[in-house]
Amino acid sequence: MKPHKAELLLIMVTMFWGSSYLFMKMGLGTLGEFNLIALRFGLAFILAGVLFHKRLRRVDARTMKYGAVLGFLLLGVFTCITFGLKTTSTSNAGFLVALTVIFVPLLEVMVFRKKVSPPQLFGSILAIAGIGLLTLNSALSIQPGDFLCILAAAFYAVQILVTGAAVTTSDTLNLGILQLGFAGGYALILSAIFETPALPSTLPGWAAILALGILCSACGFILQPVAQKFTSPTRTGLIFSLEPVFAALFAFWFAGEQLSLQGYAGASLVLLGILASELLGNLPFRRRITGRADHKLP
Repeated sequence: MKPHKAELLLIMVTMFWGSSYLFMKMGLGTLGEFNLIALRFGLAFILAGVLFHKRLRRVDARTMKYGAVLGFLLLGVFTCITFGLKTTSTSNAGFLVALTVIFVPLLEVMVFRKKVSPPQLFGSILAIAGIGLLTLNSALSIQPGDFLCILAAAFYAVQILVTGAAVTTSDTLNLGILQLGFAGGYALILSAIFETPALPSTLPGWAAILALGILCSACGFILQPVAQKFTSPTRTGLIFSLEPVFAALFAFWFAGEQLSLQGYAGASLVLLGILASELLGNLPFRRRITGRADHKLP
């Protein structure tokens, strides 16, 4: 596959993920939070399992264990998002969950004692300022939904770090499929305890579940690793940073959501912080600075 085709695929995946916030909000009109998560990931798991059933026959105990852990973390991510969407806007949710890019290096600093690079520090400061503008009101208080979306970004950062450890010893495709199945299974159990599991009863509800399960989850998780093989990590990071922009555009076009001037300023700072953290660290000057000690460093 040529790089430009791979990048077009990644842009399509990013659009799917950006639209997911709107579809989740649509689905919550007729379904409980855990029920929505169970249907979304259950459908994605079934589709992926049918497509790759031969590959799944070779699952070992280690991959199953990691799949269970990653599925739990994925459940945490989407539990926070779905409950958060009840008290925050689709646009806010998209920008706040995108803070995952900032939280990953910060967790590496806290857990693995890695040094934070100047671009990552600069990006984090911009993003924190953006969070303040996006979420704080005149009373300097934060909506519960905004806090939950920030917590979702933290869960997602942990999930990314655990995935990084898991892929060194496990089949990546099986791992991706299993985490969908476990996330859906955990959500179904919670739905049975706290809700009444049911299928959508309205056309918008079905549209939301089908879009979330097929486009945002099954296609997204399958196309992402395929396309990423044919482009650079830097360009991948740049494309993925567009997810909150797509979320805001879909919210504006289909739900009429608009941010305030303060909100747009905050969203811009969050996006700039993500771009700074994701891209500046890969510029040539970083190689010259860090490469004095070891020329093999990226």
